[in-house]
Amino acid sequence: MLYREAGQFKTNYVADSAVFPLREDRIGLGLIVLAAYALAFLGNSFLLQAVMIPFLVFSLAAIGLNILTGYTGLLSLGTGAFMGVGAYACYKLMTAFPGVNVIVWIFVSGFFSAAVGALFGLPSLRIKGFYLAVATLAAQFFLQWCFIRIPWLVNYNVSGALDAPLRTLFGIPIMGPNATPQTRYLLVLTIVILLTWLASNLVHGRIGRMWIAIRDMDLAAELMGIRPLQTKLLAFAVSSYYCGVAGALLVFLWYGGAEYDVFNINQSFFILFMVIIGGLGSLIGSFFGAALIFILPIVLGIVLPAALSPFGLSVGADVIEHLRFMIVGALIIFFLIVEPHGLARLWQIGKQKLLVWPFPY
Repeated sequence: MLYREAGQFKTNYVADSAVFPLREDRIGLGLIVLAAYALAFLGNSFLLQAVMIPFLVFSLAAIGLNILTGYTGLLSLGTGAFMGVGAYACYKLMTAFPGVNVIVWIFVSGFFSAAVGALFGLPSLRIKGFYLAVATLAAQFFLQWCFIRIPWLVNYNVSGALDAPLRTLFGIPIMGPNATPQTRYLLVLTIVILLTWLASNLVHGRIGRMWIAIRDMDLAAELMGIRPLQTKLLAFAVSSYYCGVAGALLVFLWYGGAEYDVFNINQSFFILFMVIIGGLGSLIGSFFGAALIFILPIVLGIVLPAALSPFGLSVGADVIEHLRFMIVGALIIFFLIVEPHGLARLWQIGKQKLLVWPFPY
C-alpha cells in the first residue's frame, strides 16, 4: 500500500486543510524541487538556456491563465498583451531607478499588469463566454498597438526594442550579456517556485473556493453571498500579475531583449493551448502543458531524425513543425471532448494505479 490516505490521520484543522495532505506527495514534491536545483549544476548551457528557462517562464504564464480560465471560468485571449505590460513596466522601472535591484522590479511589474488586467476585466460582470473572449481579444490588439505607437515605453529608443542592461545580485551578473545560463535558471526557478506556492495556497483557500463557485454557477454563488464583480476582478488581477511577471522573465532572463511582436496574439493562443492540454483548473497541469507544447518540437527535432537516419531518410525543420501543429491540434480536440482536465487528470489516474498496484481498493 504505497500510496493511499488510509492510516494517515489528521489531528488538527491545519493538517486536514493542507495543500498536500499525503506524505508521499510532500516527499515527491521535495524530490522534484531538489532535482530541479541539481539540474543547474548537472545540465549544460543549452539545456538550461534553451529548454528549462523558457519552460519555467511559460509554465508561470500558464498558471496565470489557468487561475482565470480554469478556476474562475473566464476565457481570456489577451495573455500575450498582459505579459507585455509586465515586460515594459519592468523596463521602465529598472531604467528609471537603476539603484534598485531588478528582482524587486520584476515582482513590482506584475502589479502594473494586474491593474491593466482588472481594467479590461470590468466587462466580465455583464458578459461571459464568447463575448468576454472578444473583449480580451480587443485588449490584446489595443495593448499591442500601445507597445508600437508609444515610444516613451522604450525610452524613445530608435529600434523600438527592449534591451537587458547589466544587473547584478550580490556581485553576480543576473542580467545582461555577462549573466550565465546557470545563474538565470536558478533565479527563474526560485521565482516560479515561490509564485507557484502562492498560487497553490490561493486556489486551495477561501479565494479559490470563491473562484470555483463563480465558475460552476455564478448566480448561485451570488445568492450565497459571493460578490461576482469583486471576485472576477480579483481573478483578472491575479492572473494578469502572474502573466506580467512571466513577461518580465521572458524578456530579461531568457531573450535578453525583445520587440513588441513577441507579445502578439500567437503568444496568447500559445499559452491557452498549454492550459487546455495540461488541464483546466490544475496547477500541475500548467507545467505539463508547457512541457508538452514547448519541449515537443525540441524532442521531435532530436528523436525523429535519429530514428529515420538508419533507413537513409531525412526530415526537414518544416516537416517537424507541421507534425508539431498536427499533434497539438489533435490533443486539443481530444482533451476538449474527452477529458477537460487534460494531462493532469491522466497523471493523477496513472499515479494512483501505479503506486497502489498490486493492492487495489
